[in-house]
Amino acid sequence: MASEIKRVFLNGVGIFPFTHESQILDYAEQHKGILAAVNAEKILHATDQTRAVINPNIGYCDGLGALLALRRKGYKDAVKVPGVELWLKIVARHYRDRSFYLIGGKQEVIDKTVERLRQEYPGINIVAYRNGFIADDNERQQLIDDVAQRKPDIVFVAMGSPRQELLMSEMQQRHSAIYQGLGGSFDIYSGARKRAPKWWLDHNLEFAYRCLTQPRRLFLRAPHLLRMAWRILINDL
Repeated sequence: MASEIKRVFLNGVGIFPFTHESQILDYAEQHKGILAAVNAEKILHATDQTRAVINPNIGYCDGLGALLALRRKGYKDAVKVPGVELWLKIVARHYRDRSFYLIGGKQEVIDKTVERLRQEYPGINIVAYRNGFIADDNERQQLIDDVAQRKPDIVFVAMGSPRQELLMSEMQQRHSAIYQGLGGSFDIYSGARKRAPKWWLDHNLEFAYRCLTQPRRLFLRAPHLLRMAWRILINDL
């Protein structure tokens, strides 16, 4: 059962070795909290602050580095579940009977995201939505207050890490719900940015595709990839 799954700690970051996306969905229903995508970068650059957000919540594998590290620890059936897909699985399961609050992206991106959701999931109850640009602490507090007042069942926050995790943690203190950080998922869903072709996704090579199409990304992140590969090799996580 999902409730019996135990966290595995990689560099102090708690991650559940889920074997199927349905396990994540079931676990989130049983244990409301923040669904936090864990990849190599979050493992390598973990801080006390990010661990304090992820570890009491639901860290799941969203990256090849994290997946290889789990399998190196003996969790051979663990799977990678991209957050860009997971949030839509949540919508598909719950759009008829749960309420949603969406935060993130540019205004035109969030507008198109909501428009498409309403087309593809007729009757979906989106209680509120807004862009991901928060001007100051006052606006941030107004957002937290609004979530607490509207009491949505599910909150999606697409602002990038660690900003989205820290914001969700503050919201969680005021209102219990299922939260998920989405990074650039609204950009992809709205059509503002394209995802890797299916072949690359099927072979866990999405990051490689992004490096090929965005060479600067490879230059910036290659040292981190090599460091992660070495630590997996020597089982030092």
